[in-house]
Amino acid sequence: MLDIKITRTTAPKAKPADESKLGFGKKFSDHMFLMDYDRQNGWHDPRVVPYANFTLDPACVVFHYAQEIFEGLKAYRTADNKIQLFRPECNGARMQDSCDRLCMPKIPVEDFVQACKTLVEVDKDWVPHTDGASLYLRPFIIATDVGLGVHASPTYTFCIIAAPSGAYYAEGINPVRIYVEDEYIRAAPGLTGFAKCGGNYAASIKAGEMAEELGYAQVLWLDGVERKYVEEVGSMNIFFKIDGKVYTAACVGTVLPGVTRRSCIELCKDWGYEVVEGKLAIADIMKASKEGKLEEVFGTGTAAVISPVKELKWENEVAHISDGKIGPLTQKLYDTMTGIQWGKIADTKGWIVPVCNG
Repeated sequence: MLDIKITRTTAPKAKPADESKLGFGKKFSDHMFLMDYDRQNGWHDPRVVPYANFTLDPACVVFHYAQEIFEGLKAYRTADNKIQLFRPECNGARMQDSCDRLCMPKIPVEDFVQACKTLVEVDKDWVPHTDGASLYLRPFIIATDVGLGVHASPTYTFCIIAAPSGAYYAEGINPVRIYVEDEYIRAAPGLTGFAKCGGNYAASIKAGEMAEELGYAQVLWLDGVERKYVEEVGSMNIFFKIDGKVYTAACVGTVLPGVTRRSCIELCKDWGYEVVEGKLAIADIMKASKEGKLEEVFGTGTAAVISPVKELKWENEVAHISDGKIGPLTQKLYDTMTGIQWGKIADTKGWIVPVCNG
């Protein structure tokens, strides 16, 4: 167990007056968690301190060679004023996988969870009271060695910051339009598609900007080899309900293994759906749409939770889904996931980790 030292701020920030206008990741809480690494001491000096700027040398490895990773999870306030996390150990395990791929020292899962819980408890007053709002946690690790040259840094900083946040999409749970990208790629076998590192997201910005200019909310990426099989959306994993079966891309190195994704797969199987994790060609999806078999499409992710899709555009074809409405499975998943997260539905899966009373 970490011996976390806590230094509380003497100048607390004003909390948002209107929680209906929180947005996503725009305002940050009073404190942050920090921990340092060097080869002599390993991970050491865990602490919660007032939120402040970093002082970093311009020649730090993170600036030049992008050796960094991050995670995303939320703290929720229940109706009876308890504060809880949703499957934080999954985020801790995934961060270890990202560390391994980026040649960074791993943080024990139990330490990761303890750090998240401690920061949330210190900043518990920042967890929103409004239904649907939450305190978003952003744990990240950056390489801090000074010097040019491509190498694994011998020193790192682990930090967690927290942002009170509303719905990820301004349009809320309303179905969105997705543009299928077949020129640029997000990932390819052997690269970092399964890791949660900033480089993956930086490389996606170009296609995202193009999609936005055309009026689409997100980009659906195809595989990097044949450019024919669907993989994931910019900030979400994606699912297709076709003729009664649920399909999603397999996590085999090019797709981020989402925590919400794995939770939805478990729920679908509990409810009797056949879930197929594997290759699904975009051409087959468009064919299913023409045949009236494409019943529902939805994205899953920590920020958006469940995001229904009403339209897919690929080349010159457009698939209209579920009459532009939220499908019944999509709605059930959203209601169940958010119900468990906010304590409205009993947690029979052991997914909730209590933090403190609010």
